[in-house]
Amino acid sequence: MSGSIWMWLFFATLAVQLLVIWSIRRHRSPVLQVKADSGIADLVPSISGLTLGTSVEGNSVEILENGHFYDVLIERILAAQKSVHFETFLWKPGELAKRMAAAFIDRARAGVIVRIMLDAQGSKKMEPDVVEFLREAGCKVKFFHKRSLYTLGVLNDRDHRKICIIDGKEAFVGGHCITDDWLGDAEDHLHNSDVSVWLHGPIVHSVQGAFSENWAGETGELFVGDSFFPRLEKAGDIPMHAAYVKPENSAPSVKILHHTVLCLARERIWIQNPYFIPKREAIDALAAAVKRGVDVRVLMPATSGSDAPMVQHAGHYHFESLLNHGVRLYEYPHTLLHQKIMTVDGIWSAVGSTNFDDRSFDTNDEITIGILDEGVAAKLDAIFEKYVKRADEISPEEWRKRSVLTKLKHNAAYLLNDVL
Repeated sequence: MSGSIWMWLFFATLAVQLLVIWSIRRHRSPVLQVKADSGIADLVPSISGLTLGTSVEGNSVEILENGHFYDVLIERILAAQKSVHFETFLWKPGELAKRMAAAFIDRARAGVIVRIMLDAQGSKKMEPDVVEFLREAGCKVKFFHKRSLYTLGVLNDRDHRKICIIDGKEAFVGGHCITDDWLGDAEDHLHNSDVSVWLHGPIVHSVQGAFSENWAGETGELFVGDSFFPRLEKAGDIPMHAAYVKPENSAPSVKILHHTVLCLARERIWIQNPYFIPKREAIDALAAAVKRGVDVRVLMPATSGSDAPMVQHAGHYHFESLLNHGVRLYEYPHTLLHQKIMTVDGIWSAVGSTNFDDRSFDTNDEITIGILDEGVAAKLDAIFEKYVKRADEISPEEWRKRSVLTKLKHNAAYLLNDVL
């Protein structure tokens, strides 16, 4: 058989393999024509059910901003008596990494079970000796989707969740990563802004279940008992639900969650997100919301504040369409706004690790907590208002005047939006 025929066979086989991998990961996007006579406050059971979860009563929540989050997190880790489960995407060497490692080592040496799940790509700069120190102290450390033939078909799938569960009784969920950029109080371009929530009540079991999903997937290890799933008493009056499941063939639950609530808003949708690249169906849903009188606003970092300017350029691709439909867009130029927040009608909120883009909605493992409480929504809206005072609102008239070269840059960046 000639060399050219072998070459054609090779490329044909490769094409078939790529098609198989694509078809395995493929799912149908939700059709955003959801109609309801009730407001979102009455539809939480529907929303949680659609996202393969359950709304649970009796929870409390504390909102933690910027570097203060780590003070609380490390204090609670050091108070653990039975178990610490920690999962994150980004871990880089620095002062914060040293503080976190020291806390984990302290608890492991005290006999507390410590499990740490790190994304292999996001945490690739973690020093090998730190991993060794953690393991020598008794911590179980695993890396999600390390490069190998076994993970070839899922290397693009990353663990983007940021969660911590202490003794199975309290949980932290949000956007904070383990790098020194997250310290401070977003006071300059070297210190990021972010928001996480500290949870108590039955919702903690849902967060523990999310951790168990990837831990079991990487290790095969299951854990049971009061050290991990204790009986949880009522801790407050707030209903919550967690979205994190990625079913076969259907859209991931975080995508269904974020897209569905766009159709249910009656008064306002305020979004804070660092990587805002909505798909056409979401743009149409936002446009329909504005048409029915909903106040739709989006706050995001400008290219000057972003850690990934190419992502912001890709997001610009749809700005003209959004502006034409009446969506108000704000860019914050001073530092990276990394919080992933959405409030609807001043009563329901979403907080978690999920960006408003294809990578989070279709590919990454993410988690978002839905919270039905006016007080929480008011606090999150106050964070929006704090930063929007120093943000630049995008003028539709000025945006239409941007140069051809700028348009080409946005178009080129958008071509890569699935992998950014």
